[in-house]
Amino acid sequence: MAMRRLPQVLKTLSLGAPARSLSTEKAISSVIGDHTAKWMQDTSKKSPMELINEVPPIKVDGRIVACEGDINPALGHPIEFICLDRDEPAVCKYCGLRFYQDHHH
Repeated sequence: MAMRRLPQVLKTLSLGAPARSLSTEKAISSVIGDHTAKWMQDTSKKSPMELINEVPPIKVDGRIVACEGDINPALGHPIEFICLDRDEPAVCKYCGLRFYQDHHH
C-alpha cells in the first residue's frame, strides 16, 4: 500500500510548494504510518527492542567502555564512550547494548 502512494508523495513534493507545507507533511506521515502499521502487524517477528533486550549486559573491567556497535566498524555506529560508575547497567544510545563494571571486590 505504501509503495502505491510513493509516486503521489513524490508528485506532491515536486509541485513547488513550500519546503514544509502541511499537505507534504501529511502525505509523508501517512506513508510512514502505513509502513509502521504493516510492520507491527507481523507478530511472528521480534521488534528491534526485543532483540537487543535478549543480549545480556556485557561485563567490563574498566570504568569506561567504548561502544562501536559491532566488531566491524563498517557495520557499527559512531564510537561512544560510556562511563560505568553507576550501579545499574549503562546503555549505548546508538545500539542499546548494555554494559556494567565488574567490581573485583
